[in-house]
Parts: sequence; structure tokens; C-alpha cells
Amino acid sequence: MRNQIPLIRLLLLCLLGFGNGARILAPFFLPVRSHFMMTNAIIRELVKRGHEVTFITPLSLAKENLGPNYKEILLPHYDTWSDINKLIKTNSAVDMVSLSTLTHMKLAQHIGVKSTDFALAHPEVQELIHAKDKKGRYDLLFVEQFHNEGALMLGHLYEIPTISIATFAYANYFSQVFGFITPLSYVPNVFLPYTDKMSLWHRFENVLLSASEDFIRHTSYYPAQDAVIRKHFTKVLPKVPTVKELERNISAILLNSYMPMTTSRPLTFNMISVGGLHILPPKPLTGEIKTFLDEADHGAIYFSLGSQVRSADMSPETRQIFLKVFAELKQRVLWKFEDDKISNLPANVKVAKWLPQADILAHPNVKVFIAHGGIFGMQEAVHHAVPVLGMPFYFDQESNINAGQAAGYAIGLHYSSITEEQLRSALGELLSNPSYKTNMDRASEIFRDRQVGAMDTAIYWIEYVIKHRGAPHLVAAGVHLPWYKFYLLDVFSILVAISVLPISILYVIYRKLQATGVKSKSD
Repeated sequence: MRNQIPLIRLLLLCLLGFGNGARILAPFFLPVRSHFMMTNAIIRELVKRGHEVTFITPLSLAKENLGPNYKEILLPHYDTWSDINKLIKTNSAVDMVSLSTLTHMKLAQHIGVKSTDFALAHPEVQELIHAKDKKGRYDLLFVEQFHNEGALMLGHLYEIPTISIATFAYANYFSQVFGFITPLSYVPNVFLPYTDKMSLWHRFENVLLSASEDFIRHTSYYPAQDAVIRKHFTKVLPKVPTVKELERNISAILLNSYMPMTTSRPLTFNMISVGGLHILPPKPLTGEIKTFLDEADHGAIYFSLGSQVRSADMSPETRQIFLKVFAELKQRVLWKFEDDKISNLPANVKVAKWLPQADILAHPNVKVFIAHGGIFGMQEAVHHAVPVLGMPFYFDQESNINAGQAAGYAIGLHYSSITEEQLRSALGELLSNPSYKTNMDRASEIFRDRQVGAMDTAIYWIEYVIKHRGAPHLVAAGVHLPWYKFYLLDVFSILVAISVLPISILYVIYRKLQATGVKSKSD
């Protein structure tokens, strides 16, 4: 019997699907905690399904004891906010609310370049770069599509296909990366706070910003990433490819989006919407939080500004606005507040440094979510059908909140100019007007209604790309076209020439006839 145990174990592993597990290299360099909500969920699921994952990350999963199929290269802490402070002299993420759109864009690019260089220099990553036995070691590169293009070099080095994930849903530059043309008439740039219904001025601004982003990306950002790549890979390759060349190796992208939170737009076959895959069935609340919400006879409000923006960094004046309005409510308020020191706390308000957000939003007594509009929090609010009072600070947050306003399940306020009256009015409207809950219920039903669950969809396409060794049949031919062909500028030039040539000929004939006539008269 003892001799049969190894055989039985092997059969069980095969039946569970572990026998065909792939070897996946997953370098994730950007040290932004919220982005890892989606990343970590996929990593866990891949390991659970029998794939061997080598995770390069600044945020460890070692404590979760994922088993022998999980290997981790832990990157040291790269201080993102210290870097930002040097550039824009800000004290906290709260101050970023006043920055321009272009500044936000350039900051993201700067942090991407710095964090890529920082990660590639790590000794264990250098071991991967200089390893002798590269061929056949991995089956797939899994990376984030957010300003860390240097990580794509590992796919090139190990000669494996690549799948990326976009934790922020869409970006203007996806047009060139995945080979389609974005209709800027109704698809706003992710950095702009517009919906798919734009005025003439909004469309003008959309075109101008998108063109500026493309220009900055090609003249400044790509060269900076190319320099980082050459720095770390010149010694191991006779010819180091550019970022543009590396992007052509991306077989598919998993998008953190799903209707109705994202409006309809062109997509290629290899752009897969899997928004909300990080949302798990809610766990029962315990202790003081459970009691506080269970006994909220008039309902409760949940207040959190996410993992980057700290409520504790609010100015004393702004904090008092919230405390004064909260004290007037008959509802209870559960507030994620990162500091022990908060004076004059009303009896109906409870604060904590950390709170299980998704589980709280699932509680039936939670009536309103005060949020900064980050995509993960908005998805959780829609999933659990909780109307939102949004205060955006940067990047896509205002766009997410405006989409909620357009759909009728959110109200947006500007943090930098918020007043007691505005806050009181907005909360009163969300709590007393049933249309917000009705609209949110409708959005939640659409968001949940899927033929296949978000996580199952993501894993299917990851395994599909591995199975088909890159699945080149998914990739649009546009990724291989130079920019002037991609935008049909060569065709347009011919059309202009065809139109202008006859006019030019007629004009020359006219001038010659005119000159001949003048000469005849003089004779």
C-alpha cells in the first residue's frame, strides 16, 4: 500500500489539473498597493490551479503560504512618495488634487521609469537576466501595463509570450500597442473627467491631450525606458530591442473594466475585460465593526479614501467640515482614518486605521460610500450596489465618479473647495432620493451578469495564450505598421496630391494664358 501512495498522489494531481501546470514569470515593479488587488488575486488563482509562479514584487505574499508552486523575489521598498515630493514639493497624496492633468501624466511616467530601473538592478532580478539556462525555463511572462515596459525584456530574453494586465482599465496609448484607432469623438482620455458624451470643447481637449500624450510618450518616455533597458541588458544581448519592438510581443491584455462602468468602444480580440475579478464573496464581519453596523437602525455611511490618499492628511478645517456634518446625521459613519489622534469625534462616528472594505460594503445597512473614486473601490460599490459620494484626487478618479454621476448612482464633490452645505446636501440627496439606489441596483445587476465569471475568464485566456504559444492570431496587424501607415497618412498624402495636382495644372495653364493675353495686347 505504501508503494502505491506516490502513484495515488500523482493521479490526484493530474485529476486536479496540476499535471499540466505552466511556469509563469510575473515581474511587477510598481510599488502601489491598490494595483496589487487585481494582480495578487490572479497570482493566487494561478497557483491554486497548479501553475508554478515566480512573482517579482515589492509587496510580499509569503505569509499566505501559497505552497511549493509559489516562488517570490521580494523587491526592496522604492519610496514612491518621496520621489514625488522631490518633483512637486507636496506633503501628501491629498495635495495632488490641485495638479494639472499633464503633471499627473508626467509623474506616472517618471515613477514608472524610476521603479523599473530600481527593480532591474535588484541582485535576484540580475540573476534572472544573466542566467545561462534560459530556454524552456518559463512558459509565459505576466506583467502590468503601467509604465514598467522594461519588464517586457524578460519575455524577450526567455523567448516566451507575454500577457499584460491594465489595473486602471484603458489608456490612450493602447491604440498603438494593440493596433486599433481610438475614436476620440466619444472615447475620452483616461486622464480627462469626461464621459462618452462630450461637447465640442471637450472633444477638442480630448484630441489635444491625447496628441500631447503620444508626443511626450514617443519623444521623452520611450527613450527613457529604452535607456533603462540598454543599461541592464546590453551585456547579455548583441542587440537590445526598443520598447516599441517589445510591445509587439504582447499576446493579450486583461483589462480592469466591465460594463456598465466602461462604455462601449473598439477592442481587438486580445483585449479581455475582466473588471471586478478581485471581488470575493463577503466574509462575515466580527467584533465592534459588526455590532456598529448591525445596530445602525437608520443605516450607515462608509468613508474611505483608499490606500494612497490618507484621511489623516486632511487639513484641520476640512476635517471639521466632515465631523460637523456627520454629527448632524441619524446614520452611523464608519471612517477609515489612519491616525489615532482625532478630537471631537461625534457619538455616531467610528474610526479605524484599516477596515475590510468589500465586506463592509456588502452589509445591508451601508447606504452610502464616501470614496475617492479609485477603480477598485468603485467596482466594489457597484458590485454591492452602494451609491457613492465621490471626491477625486488624481488620475482616473474623476472620470470614474463622473461616469457614476452620468449613470445616476453617484454624486461628485471637489475636495479642494468642499463646504458644509455641499457635503450636507450631497449626503441628504443620496440618503433620501431612492433613484440613486435604483440606478445603482441596475448597474450592479449588469456588472454581475456575465456568461463566465471574471476570474475564470482571466485564467482561461492566460492558459489559452500558453497553449497556443503566444496566440499570434489574436494580435491585430496594426501593431506592425509604422505610424504614418497606421493613421493612413500615406493614403491621405496621395489623395491630397490627386486633388491638388489638377488644380495646380489648371492654375499654371491659367497663368500662361493670362501672360499670353497680356503680351498680345502689348503687341
